[in-house]
Amino acid sequence: MGFADTLDERGGFGRFQFIHVALLSIPGLLMASQNLLNNFTAGMPGHRCSVPNRTSLALSHNVSLSELSDARILQAFIPTADGSRLSKCRRYTEAQWHLVETDVSNVTEADTETCPDGWTYEKTEFLNAVVTERDLACALGPLRRMSRTIYMGDVVFGGLSDRFGRRALLVWSRFQPAALGTCTALSPSYLAYCIFLFVTGMSVSGVILNAFSLSELPANTRTVVAVASSFFISAGDVLLVGIAYCVPRWLGQLQVCCVALVSRWCPESPRWLVVNGRPEKALKGIHQVARWREIKRVCFQVLEAHMEKEVKSKRTIHTAYDSFRSPGMRKISICLMFSTSFARYGPATDLQKFGADIYLVQLIFGAVDLPATLGTFATLNFLGRRVSPSASLMLSAAVILTNTFVSTELQTERTAPAVPGKGFTSASFTCVYLYTGELYPTVIRRTGMGFSSTVARVGSVAAPAVLILEDVLPALPSIIYGGSAVLHGSVTPSFEGLSLQGKYFLNGAGGLLIPLKKGSEIQFGN
Repeated sequence: MGFADTLDERGGFGRFQFIHVALLSIPGLLMASQNLLNNFTAGMPGHRCSVPNRTSLALSHNVSLSELSDARILQAFIPTADGSRLSKCRRYTEAQWHLVETDVSNVTEADTETCPDGWTYEKTEFLNAVVTERDLACALGPLRRMSRTIYMGDVVFGGLSDRFGRRALLVWSRFQPAALGTCTALSPSYLAYCIFLFVTGMSVSGVILNAFSLSELPANTRTVVAVASSFFISAGDVLLVGIAYCVPRWLGQLQVCCVALVSRWCPESPRWLVVNGRPEKALKGIHQVARWREIKRVCFQVLEAHMEKEVKSKRTIHTAYDSFRSPGMRKISICLMFSTSFARYGPATDLQKFGADIYLVQLIFGAVDLPATLGTFATLNFLGRRVSPSASLMLSAAVILTNTFVSTELQTERTAPAVPGKGFTSASFTCVYLYTGELYPTVIRRTGMGFSSTVARVGSVAAPAVLILEDVLPALPSIIYGGSAVLHGSVTPSFEGLSLQGKYFLNGAGGLLIPLKKGSEIQFGN
């Protein structure tokens, strides 16, 4: 027997758990949008080299400004790219006035240079962004993607949570982005911006995963609650569109999205309290649930009997390394988490490539997650924990690979299959977090989930970098995203009905057991 049996005896999922889960899930509306905020705060607006004093230069060459448009005058200073558009990163070393006065277009012999006077940005799509504030255009363009690569830190908060408690780290994780998000917005340099963004990213992961670990639920309600909680994250992606549209200044977006919703009412995880030698406080929390349900209280002896194996497991010191000691756990911690995040954030973090209005694309991508999450509930119940994430990854791979046969010039045709692909990867994300949360034992659950989430962050870090390969072959990113999803979706392990005593896992009474150290077996799966 385990802690889940105690919850079932106290009435299962009731009003207390409903309010508890709601309070823990609401911050996901804002915290989840942090993952995609860079689409707006670090978007690349249209730009060209700045040409100071071009009006006076034109007058000095007897060029009539009244007869020429500003765009025509720019042809004397900036070469064309792709035959018609002005170059974004080069300008002539000397003005080519004959291009303005005639229709000559062949100036291959004219010398060009980079933009010594900076860039002039269009204000049609992004009124203000980190690109325009820090001049991250052309050769400095990769720096705007670097802010995504530092958005990690889950394993740090995972270990601290297992040591100091879920609630303490959750409260801290909600305060931290409120303070550091403002520091990020007001940072004096790009280096300071990246440093503050890194620390903010650590806290955002702490909010989502600590909330998942803090919500102690009966076994028969985990699927429903996990899917329902995912609706808040999906709704947060839709809410991001409204925030970015109504608050066009990127400084304001960072501050609004970092609002901390702190609930001191949420109790500490009773399971964690018992495992860490604080049964009195755990009983207090369980009695609080009993008062809401008007049922009898549980005594210390009953709680101790139910959690005997979990308490014994605390005698062994556990680290993040324990989360992938066996081949099965390595497949989950590394392969499945990496590929799911890799396939999801690749297309989702570069919405400008679809060519449509970025607000509309983000709205569609966020809205498709809602029915996809609802469909996850059905697949988890009818297909199980293993088949659901594998099937979602396979379907997303099929959709992503479809784009390899669509020309890059057909933007609408490329966007259409990407929408259901985004839904499938979101469904896989919901399955994976439920899958891993149930598999890890209590003593390493938050550490293990933190490590797995860090692996997922590595996937989200690698995803934008793959887009650079479009210069080599336009279809190559889609092939890599789809191939990764196919490969890792096919190796998802199943832990049902295993009998591998003395090697990896032991299938015993009360749930699956995993020997983290030789001769040490702890309850696994509750």
